[in-house]
Amino acid sequence: MSSKIKKKKFSVFTMVIFPVKVFFVFTILLVVILIIFKWINPPVSAFIVSNTTVENFISFGVQEYKQNWVSFDDISPDFLVGVIASEDQRFLEHFGFDFQQIEKAIEERDRGHRIRGASTITQQTAKNLFLWSGKDFIRKGVEAYITLWMEIILGKKRILEIYANIAELGNSIYGIEAASFEHFNKPAKRLSRSEAALLAAILPYPKRYNLSKPTNFLLGKREKIKLRMDQIGGEAILKQL
Repeated sequence: MSSKIKKKKFSVFTMVIFPVKVFFVFTILLVVILIIFKWINPPVSAFIVSNTTVENFISFGVQEYKQNWVSFDDISPDFLVGVIASEDQRFLEHFGFDFQQIEKAIEERDRGHRIRGASTITQQTAKNLFLWSGKDFIRKGVEAYITLWMEIILGKKRILEIYANIAELGNSIYGIEAASFEHFNKPAKRLSRSEAALLAAILPYPKRYNLSKPTNFLLGKREKIKLRMDQIGGEAILKQL
């Protein structure tokens, strides 16, 4: 007994509507998650998961990591200002993207200089919280889209709080509270100006530096950050968040 094969129609409309649906569903999920994260702390970040998974694979064991979430008011203002001074001096002025820094990075690349990063704090938070490592166009495109929604929904203060709590600040150490206890044996709120600037100085490559024996380069970077902290207005800028 033969069975009839159903014929299916295929059109250009089908090709167009499917990615539109995927994009729509992704946007809805992203918005819902960000609304939740505006009030509830993320349980983990994609960066922590990927890093820990790789380390588990290499060591054939269960790799632990240190992270203690603290509120914005329980973080040293000097660290928050130091991060802005070090990573994104126009954080309060832009809407997720610092086009001035992007233009400078492109100009330096064209002159044959070493390519430097131009990612803002919001972009770094989007990548660390949701995405994978790499510089491919797909990831950068998704990162840009998430960055826009983070600026709209979360706002600068919450973005900075999340960044300070998920940033890698040592080997398997994430967030300012865990880093503060690890390196200085004190809570993040009690960090001195020099300690806060030194922690900001190891970003974005914390595994390169040993804070127990800081190099002259790292100490010099700390002093530059302290100078920039004054130049951008010090703790007063946090009142604008």
